[in-house]
Amino acid sequence: MHHPISMDSTKLNTKIDMPAETLSILAEIGQEINSSLNLDEVLPNAAALIKRLIDYEIFAVLLPEEGTNQMYFRFAIGHRAEVVEHWRIPIGEGIIGAAASTGQPIRVGDVHADPRYLNAVDGVRSELAVPLVVRGRVIGVLDIESKQPDYFTRDQQNILMLVASRIGTAIENAKLFEHERNQAETLLLLNEVGREANSTLSVEEVLRRAAELTKRLIDYQIFSILLYDEASNTFRHRVTVKFGQRVQEKFAVPAHEGIVGAAASLKRAVVVPDVTLDPRYLRINPETRSELAVPMLSKDRVVGVMDLESPQLNYFTPDHVQALSILAAHLAVSIENARLYEKVARDEARMERDLSAARRIQGALLPRLPGPEYGLDIAARVVSSRELSGDLYDFLRYGPQELAIAVGDVSGKGSAAALYGAVAIGTLRSLGPQKHRPAEMLRAINGFLGERRIEGRFMTLCFATWHRGRKKLRVANAGQEQPFLFHNGKCERIMLEGFPLGMLEESVYDQRSYILNEGDVVVFHSDGIGDSQNPALDFFGHERLAEIITAHHLQNADTIADHILEAVDGFTGGAHPFDDRTLVVLKVK
Repeated sequence: MHHPISMDSTKLNTKIDMPAETLSILAEIGQEINSSLNLDEVLPNAAALIKRLIDYEIFAVLLPEEGTNQMYFRFAIGHRAEVVEHWRIPIGEGIIGAAASTGQPIRVGDVHADPRYLNAVDGVRSELAVPLVVRGRVIGVLDIESKQPDYFTRDQQNILMLVASRIGTAIENAKLFEHERNQAETLLLLNEVGREANSTLSVEEVLRRAAELTKRLIDYQIFSILLYDEASNTFRHRVTVKFGQRVQEKFAVPAHEGIVGAAASLKRAVVVPDVTLDPRYLRINPETRSELAVPMLSKDRVVGVMDLESPQLNYFTPDHVQALSILAAHLAVSIENARLYEKVARDEARMERDLSAARRIQGALLPRLPGPEYGLDIAARVVSSRELSGDLYDFLRYGPQELAIAVGDVSGKGSAAALYGAVAIGTLRSLGPQKHRPAEMLRAINGFLGERRIEGRFMTLCFATWHRGRKKLRVANAGQEQPFLFHNGKCERIMLEGFPLGMLEESVYDQRSYILNEGDVVVFHSDGIGDSQNPALDFFGHERLAEIITAHHLQNADTIADHILEAVDGFTGGAHPFDDRTLVVLKVK
């Protein structure tokens, strides 16, 4: 229903001398619309205020129905319940549909003489339909009617156009708010799946809970998680829920057949708006009309497929695809971790080394600082600006003497940033066994994120490796804050730059190497440190950070980290952080 229109078409063509009372009511309408992001509050209040200006008898706001070329009643006064609940007005039909398709207001003095009129209320004689236009496109129609002929005037039409522009903006803002709320729900879902993986360490339990939690995110009718069976080259149902009931499916899907096989072969989500038109579809559930299948990838290997089906045509949206793709990436890591645990636990039971197995699993699943075997004193700190941080850090054990360190920051804040960061950590850990050098690791992660690009999302990352025997530090940077190095009595930044990850698929990254001495200090940090501001809006900056590192370089890593955060907190007057503050401090023993 998005018909581009020139914004000139919404300008008033007639000069109006508005009374002071009219202007006051228009101001009230503007304030009322801006006071809430809930249309169930905004529209009734706006309707009441409009009635003080135009004494209509029938009022309605109609919005486009998702996936159709029709409009539905979002709010109405004076219409029959049957009309509001069941009527759909095609774009271009009726006076309302004509206003939507042309982007122009339509004022009819006698609807009986207009062949376009659709009789929803008996006795109506006059109608005024005004399109809701936002940034040059129609996003709805405001319609008022009267049982008196030639009731609405041109001045009233112009007034209603002013009000419509404000209501259109309110509707768009409410949609943005709802989208952000859905992202927050997605993040909570992801966190719950992760907690289940850590608490149960059981593949079956992880899968069962995943089905329950996904229901909160997407109102599916049929849901399946199929895991790949390498021995038979098939995908076997491990969890299936049909219309709210858990069922046991015994059949397997050949690896290259059906929508599930297509998603696995292509290694990307497959959306089918109408399964009857897709020759790949395997007719298993006769109720199914649309389907969404998303592969679960670990180290670029398909471990399973999440499959959702709906009895509605064209049910699955791009938001569904994005949310389920991110969830599938996280779930793949959880399943692999659980499988690893089960395999290791069986092997260690045979060798009577259960305690050692438990420690390895804890190390694989729970983030912790590396031990002293790498010749480093290490401290890590995160002070989140919100409940969930968009910053991240991680340590990868490359070998008995070599450690990899990562510190990054996802674009934006809050739930969406933390969700993207969770995917990045899973990607980083899946690439860890390949023991990439820093520049190679950045290129590998960038390629992974580039292939699964999410619009408006990217991340910065500084990645380094430390070899204890050679005392060698290698560093590469993808747009992250440049780390500090205290060496030979000087504290200087490691001047490395590079494009953030997930923006350009073919980015190349520079790398530098340093031979460090006992007592040298390396500080990785996020921009939430230097960009912190005091009440006078001065930035904490890099010079202050360098001075603190220099002043306390003789102390251990924990003390250096504490001094930095205490100094930033004091500089800002103890104000809540505007951005996440993340530190990783390394000191050569």
